[in-house]
Amino acid sequence: VLAARGYPGAPETGQTIEGLDRTYPHGIRIDFAGVDRVGSRWVTSGGRVLGVTARADTVERAREAAYEAVSRIRFDGMQYRKDIAGTPLQSGSART
Repeated sequence: VLAARGYPGAPETGQTIEGLDRTYPHGIRIDFAGVDRVGSRWVTSGGRVLGVTARADTVERAREAAYEAVSRIRFDGMQYRKDIAGTPLQSGSART
């Protein structure tokens, strides 16, 4: 999930989103959430702006493809987690 600056509290809106006009490889999916169209521009309109997912032969390849797609998208204040589909916790290492 690509989120706006200020999310989850008071997200900034109205930021121009770049990178949505290009063609992405097979297996990449971009879901619009907090997005509006203003004239010919896509702009942020909420906290959770875009969802980016990928399908591939392995989890590792899907993760790489999703983050590669994310690297091609830009808007001021864009934030996202960098640990999605990362190494799972080792057994017994989770704290309760």
